[in-house]
Amino acid sequence: MADAKLSAASLPAHASPHPMANPGYGKRSAPDQHRRTNHDFAALPPREAAIAAYIDRLPDGADISVKTLAKQLPYGQCALRTALNNLQRAGHLRRGREHLASDSGSARWITRSWFSRTARDDDWWAAFTRGDVPKEPPPDGPPRQTRSRAYVLLAALGRETPALSLSAIECAALAPLVADWYERGATDTDVLRALTSGLPTPVHHPAALLRNRLTSKLPPERAPARVSLRILECAKCGVPGRPEALPGGICRACRGERAADRHSAPVQASTIQARAAEIRAAMSERRQERTPA
Repeated sequence: MADAKLSAASLPAHASPHPMANPGYGKRSAPDQHRRTNHDFAALPPREAAIAAYIDRLPDGADISVKTLAKQLPYGQCALRTALNNLQRAGHLRRGREHLASDSGSARWITRSWFSRTARDDDWWAAFTRGDVPKEPPPDGPPRQTRSRAYVLLAALGRETPALSLSAIECAALAPLVADWYERGATDTDVLRALTSGLPTPVHHPAALLRNRLTSKLPPERAPARVSLRILECAKCGVPGRPEALPGGICRACRGERAADRHSAPVQASTIQARAAEIRAAMSERRQERTPA
């Protein structure tokens, strides 16, 4: 029964595509998720499983607000709001803000809704907000032998350019060189263009030619990525806070809990001031979004 409802809710009854949010907003997929299977949300109640499966298949940037989901799925806004909160408690969803800095030096806070097919605990989400995503343990069972993206590209070269046909051993030997290109931000198109443009006629030694091109045309290293600054928000009241203050995505006040008195070392004034500035900026951005144009 749950599987039938899951399948029905995963595919809307009408043919119109799911609306996208304004540029920069909407769904964002969490990193390092397990591969999709037919049992990803089996631990959830049927309604939550159906909604999670639907959101999981939406592209990044899709509008997953309660109002938009209510127009696409056979659930009312009240039911959807409750279900999304349940998905937060189960570790599949977090809402918050991310501080983005542009190359020109300007910066702004962006509303985010992070979704993870793989359920995460509070410690994982806390590490995620710091930009320090923990590595997932290997899945149960024997590891499957899979070909790398670089190997697949090299093995397919001969289909489009017969002069560059390679053996399995040659593909395996050259794959690490292609992987170096990927690490520096190159796309498959970039690699193929470098390997196939301006070929000599005839090509006497394909593997030697490709090794030379992969080495001599290697693009420069990318600039270090900026560390993202993220703040999570309570799913019920929207107050921003540190991950440890939002267990299950809900603040302690909304959970009906009172903060316990604790003896701890005094917090530095600079830390308090920086954190207060972050929260003020986030609250100001939130008020601006709610103000009609």
